Amino acid sequence: MFSIPGAPQLTDLSLLLLRLMVALVFGTSGFNHLKSPRQRAQSLGLSIPFTVFIGAAEVAGALGLTFGVLTQWAALGLIPIMLGAIYMKVVQWKTGFWGEKASGWHYELLFIVMCLTILTTGGGRIALFPSH
Repeated sequence: MFSIPGAPQLTDLSLLLLRLMVALVFGTSGFNHLKSPRQRAQSLGLSIPFTVFIGAAEVAGALGLTFGVLTQWAALGLIPIMLGAIYMKVVQWKTGFWGEKASGWHYELLFIVMCLTILTTGGGRIALFPSH
């Protein structure tokens, strides 16, 4: 009734843009974990091996989302990383939803929802190996 004509034809392009944005954020974060694992581990209060694992998982997820390879699995794999980040912010650092200077866990929650969208839609048909 109130739909925008032509909008459904842009679904696959929109999902590609969503995948690329999520991949950019996770890929950059993962690269930083792998580039300076000792510093990142210290700043996050994690062990160096776990920091390297998270970095590798973020980079792998970002590559999957970028190229559309195992897209749903990549999105699913990134969700626990964000749940862990929320745990750290809420339990360890006592950060509120909005946080101080916008450093709250709302950011991680948005990425969980974005990954859920990719997971449930398959990420669109613009991919090397489309899910649908």
